[in-house]
Amino acid sequence: MYTKAFELRWSDIDANRHLANSAYLNFMSHTRTAFLQDHGFSLLALNKAHLGPVVFYEHIYYFKEAFLGETVNVSLEVSGLSEDGTLFKFDHNFYNAKGKHLAHCEILGAWIDLNTRQLTGLPEDLLAMANKFPKAKNYKILTKEDTRAFGKTPKNLEL
Repeated sequence: MYTKAFELRWSDIDANRHLANSAYLNFMSHTRTAFLQDHGFSLLALNKAHLGPVVFYEHIYYFKEAFLGETVNVSLEVSGLSEDGTLFKFDHNFYNAKGKHLAHCEILGAWIDLNTRQLTGLPEDLLAMANKFPKAKNYKILTKEDTRAFGKTPKNLEL
């Protein structure tokens, strides 16, 4: 499991004095970018392949609050890839310093060709790297039908 730690700053807090929804999204994006970078998907490699990521959805389930000055750990597990690498699915979990589960997020996305603006599979070199990603226990091979799974809640979600 891949993890990043973040100290909560003033700018991460909302009017209710807890971690803002937008901060959750930013921390997950930062974690995904770091994961991809660490696994060969550098900005240079993506630019060379004319690829960019797109997000179909991010389903977030909030369990506990996090507050200014606390540290949160954000995990990433790869829970799905399509055979050609077009589609990807990641699971994120947020934990506080005491290990309390704060939130869970499931994200489904894809790669687009930045020239044609169409969904595209990964080139051979990136696909080989993606197939080596560490996989979650609930990993599955994604198909087009998985992009239409609106309204489903994750199974076996630990609170």
